[in-house]
Amino acid sequence: MSPLQPTSEDERWMARCLELAAAAATADEVPVGALVVVDGVVVGEGQNRVEAQRSPLAHAELLAVQAALAAVGQKRLPSAVVYCTLEPCFLCAGALLHARVAKVVFGARDPKFGAVRSLATLLEDPRLNHRCTVVEGVGASASAELLRAFFRAKRG
Repeated sequence: MSPLQPTSEDERWMARCLELAAAAATADEVPVGALVVVDGVVVGEGQNRVEAQRSPLAHAELLAVQAALAAVGQKRLPSAVVYCTLEPCFLCAGALLHARVAKVVFGARDPKFGAVRSLATLLEDPRLNHRCTVVEGVGASASAELLRAFFRAKRG
């Protein structure tokens, strides 16, 4: 799988994700923000709410996808692009695959829990009827710095 270059649209939407991530950090949540964009329009957005909702399922990506599905009134998002400041974990990556999103763009890699890069090779299997493009590293340094600052503050 050869890495794809980000577009100017990818940069634009990731800037909004970084704002959501910063808002999550202000709310004492792990700073992750996500958007779902269909045909150039944001149809769902989310930021981590795990602590606020007291739920391990309240990840930014899941909240953004749920909002998008409700907004478009469908159970799949075949033309959607999902933007996220941090590489989605296995839980979120699975949800993105089941929603049949067209593209996932993320900023910082998650070496401990990240799953999108490993799932991307599965998506290249010609036996599957769904393809998902993965673009990584958009806003990576800003995303990583938000995370570092958040956890530095937590450690005191």
